[in-house]
Amino acid sequence: MTTPAFLPALSQSDVEKAAQLIQQGYGPSTAKTTPEELKRLQQDLFEIQKRPEAWGLVIPLLNHHDPNVQFFGAHTAQVKIARDWEAFPAENVEMLRDLMVQLTAHSISVGHGKFILRKLFVALSSLALKLAPGHPSRWPNWILSCVTAFSNRGASTDHLHDFLAIVAEEVSNADLLGPSKAQLQQTMIDATPMVVQAITTTLTQPLGIIPTSHYLSAMKCLQAWMSYLKGDHLTTLIPLLISLLDPSHPDEAIFIASSDALQEITTKSAFGDGSGTKTLTEPLMVWLDVVGNRIMGRVLNNDDMSSISHSLCKLVVALGDHSTSYIATNISSSYPVPTGPSTPPTTKGHLTQNFLRLLLAYTGLPGYYGVDEEESEMTLGFWYLFQEALWSTDYYIEEGAEDRSSVPPDTGEGGESKQVLMAKAVYTELVKVLRRKVAFPPPGSGWSRDQVEKFQVYRRDVGDTLINAYYVLRDDMLAYYVNDVIERLASRQDGEGWQEIEATLHCITSIQEAIDMENVPHINRLFSPEVLGRLPSTGRSRIRRTALGVIGAYSSWFATQSHPPPSSPPTNEPNLLLTVLSYVVSALPDPSLCLSAATALRNLCEANRKDLAVHIGAFGELHAGLNRIPDSEKGKVLQSIASVIQAMPPSDEIPAIEAIVNPIVQKLYDALQSASTLPDEARTSTILQLEILSGVAKGLTRTVEGLAVLEDDSDPEVQAESEQVKAAREDSRAIKLRENIFTAVRGIVELWSTDAAVGHALSDLFKSITSLPSDITLISLPAGPLLELVCVAAQRQLTAAWLSLAAILIAQLNPPVFSLNLKSGPTPEAEMTVQRLLPVLMQCSLTMLGVGGAMESNPDIVQEFFSCMERVAQDFTNAFYALPPGLLDALVQCAVKALSLQERYSLVSACSFLSTLVNRSSLTDELIAHKTVLLTAHGRSIMRAVLEGFAGVAPRSVVPNLIEMLGTLLSRASGPDAGPGGGAPQWMKDILMADDFVPSKAGPDVKAKFIKAVAGSRSLKRTREAAQQFTLVARGLEGSNFGYSSLTM
Repeated sequence: MTTPAFLPALSQSDVEKAAQLIQQGYGPSTAKTTPEELKRLQQDLFEIQKRPEAWGLVIPLLNHHDPNVQFFGAHTAQVKIARDWEAFPAENVEMLRDLMVQLTAHSISVGHGKFILRKLFVALSSLALKLAPGHPSRWPNWILSCVTAFSNRGASTDHLHDFLAIVAEEVSNADLLGPSKAQLQQTMIDATPMVVQAITTTLTQPLGIIPTSHYLSAMKCLQAWMSYLKGDHLTTLIPLLISLLDPSHPDEAIFIASSDALQEITTKSAFGDGSGTKTLTEPLMVWLDVVGNRIMGRVLNNDDMSSISHSLCKLVVALGDHSTSYIATNISSSYPVPTGPSTPPTTKGHLTQNFLRLLLAYTGLPGYYGVDEEESEMTLGFWYLFQEALWSTDYYIEEGAEDRSSVPPDTGEGGESKQVLMAKAVYTELVKVLRRKVAFPPPGSGWSRDQVEKFQVYRRDVGDTLINAYYVLRDDMLAYYVNDVIERLASRQDGEGWQEIEATLHCITSIQEAIDMENVPHINRLFSPEVLGRLPSTGRSRIRRTALGVIGAYSSWFATQSHPPPSSPPTNEPNLLLTVLSYVVSALPDPSLCLSAATALRNLCEANRKDLAVHIGAFGELHAGLNRIPDSEKGKVLQSIASVIQAMPPSDEIPAIEAIVNPIVQKLYDALQSASTLPDEARTSTILQLEILSGVAKGLTRTVEGLAVLEDDSDPEVQAESEQVKAAREDSRAIKLRENIFTAVRGIVELWSTDAAVGHALSDLFKSITSLPSDITLISLPAGPLLELVCVAAQRQLTAAWLSLAAILIAQLNPPVFSLNLKSGPTPEAEMTVQRLLPVLMQCSLTMLGVGGAMESNPDIVQEFFSCMERVAQDFTNAFYALPPGLLDALVQCAVKALSLQERYSLVSACSFLSTLVNRSSLTDELIAHKTVLLTAHGRSIMRAVLEGFAGVAPRSVVPNLIEMLGTLLSRASGPDAGPGGGAPQWMKDILMADDFVPSKAGPDVKAKFIKAVAGSRSLKRTREAAQQFTLVARGLEGSNFGYSSLTM
């Protein structure tokens, strides 16, 4: 074909030069081309595509003999249509449309490769997105006209299927608004009969008559059009797909493609909501009952069926996810299911039970997951959905029955329905299967680290599934596992491995979160000498680690048991709490177990602190033997001891706290003293002691499962306990202890605040040693002096960590009040502290961020700085209006500059700060006056940054945040609050219509429509919709394939 007159005509030498560049950049010769040369060549080609003359390359390049050059010709057409459409002469678009159809039909007829044809199909789809919408449409019936043109040039069915698949993909991903979207959707719906007919014609061909590629392209086309097809279309296609699930056919690709299409029907079609039981669920279950079982039988006989078996497993799982309600309802149904003349009659109950057996077979495939098989993990999600479905299916309905009675027609033993009994039987088998599957192989199996890690992840996933099984089986499941451990221990021979027992203990650990610790049988047997006393106490680190995990997981159970005090007469009943405590403590010196042991100890002490407080002497011995415990876990051990100390009367705590804290503080002093002579050792010691001190501070805090205790501050008991703590804090020994801690910390900040590791340890300590007033401890330090230390550190070296910590401490200065009788809000002392320190934080931050490129290079600091400022705006709004002259202006100017950053989190943080400052400044008359002055000075610049962000300056992902900022300006700077200058609506008009507004695709009409839509509305929803539409148009994205969803996140 020759280039028509309406496209630029290029000389033969220009075409050849472009072809040579393509061949050098993408041809076989690239193996000899350096990466730098390759990058330069590709950049040159990119520049060529950007020029208007590139239209003239399309036909000559498609006519070239080299497929790489042909592809670049097709790619150029697609790029010019998608990206440079505005520059193409409007009077020539119909001629371009006809030319592109002819070019594509010609390329099909001369046998161009599929990868070239697909690119041309994409170009045609992009062109249709430009021309089809509108009244009148400039390309009506474009799908049919293209298919007709291709068919007339001898296109094979797989080419037609490929074209139709790409059409569906491109239209589905296109950014279209309002009428354009509806019009194109209707075009797709109108084309579905033709698409279904094309697919049906191919799929009805007997296997072996036409090439495999035709079946594959037809099923890929079906998947692409799935969301447009109606139920009656699918009713025709499903039997055809099932008929192609033939494992005996030599080409596995057809089976797999058909399976993929059926999986897609279960999730993304009109049946994706679980409907279609007669059309989809039962026919597939009938097929599984015959062919599916046959495939599984061959798998279990070690026949090589890996690809088909994997695909079958995916189909079974997809059907299970789709049909969970059907399975739960019909698990014991005797209602018949029609199966056709060649298949024996069956019932819904039989099909459902067979399906569950097949799924269980995949769940329990022989071998180890990740080493011998990859399918068992895929089935785990079903068991969660099935358990949920069983809970919601509280009655049994036979087909055709009108009475939805809550009384099941058949009951078994114990009065339970057959449905319940059958479900329990299934989950009982599941529990046994999963216990086997999580067992590790014997030592020396030669697994790689990756295989071990993958298996560990699988074990955790199995744990989640076991929780769902527990909700069905309850105490029976725990009884099975505890009995399994006891029986295996009783029958164990010397020299046997511990893998099976370890697997059962892992299962018991996994279900802990589902168990009501107040009422759980069997656990006492687990922690008795009958079990714990028979587990190995040396070596065998895996089972010992798992046993420690069981103890830690069930630590709160011991708090529900009665434990005789030490003074009571001895009994034959062992004190289980002390039994497990001894087991845990014995493992602490072992480096391979110390982490698990320390964690279990911490959990035990935290949950049982009152029961253990009477044994404080034993913890003194544990503290005395601290040197035998690895440094990495000393913090947890001391946190455990501190938890027990906290349960003592506050006045009695002081000597015990002194005993554990004074050595830590002394070591900090020693490190400070030796820093000049042994800097590395001193630094390492300091970090360790800070971590240990953090652990102690956490242990002394009253917690419930890791959460701070929230109590009514006006409750008499709470007040009495609070008074006791206050009195103990006034003890000279406690005061001295806190002074020593603070002095040591101040010295560390002065010496090592620029060290990242020390800074991290200090940050953790500051978070641990400060608290809400209701949870103050004897060593809690006030937030104000610590904030001052943070400001000192930030002045020396500003980091995101210091800014984050500053925000936390500022929040501590205005703690929440959990009483209606007490006034909320910061104290005058807290307000003075913030007013004094805020300028320090702002000055060092603004100085650092004011350097050219600093904001772009330090997004973490930008994010945390504005998050900190937002915290101040939330709790101490007045502090901003007490700043030295010019400092607030500098802060707002910095925030406005941040609204043009390309790093999302920095921009969002700045946006949130400005919104919070404006909103909080609108709450009182005094603040409103300050807000008016603020917006008079900066409102217009904030509005400009927001509008230019919509137009393309800011990333698309932050548009929702900019919309919130726009809403804030419109609500807080309009009408009576507008102040001089007309307020937000006038700012919008002036900025958008100004000649210096950032260049965009939005013309005056679009801008005027945007202004009108938001200026007269107080609805954030209307503002959001108008801003989203303006953004798409301004960025040139309307009607393109570039992420409308990113604007609506």
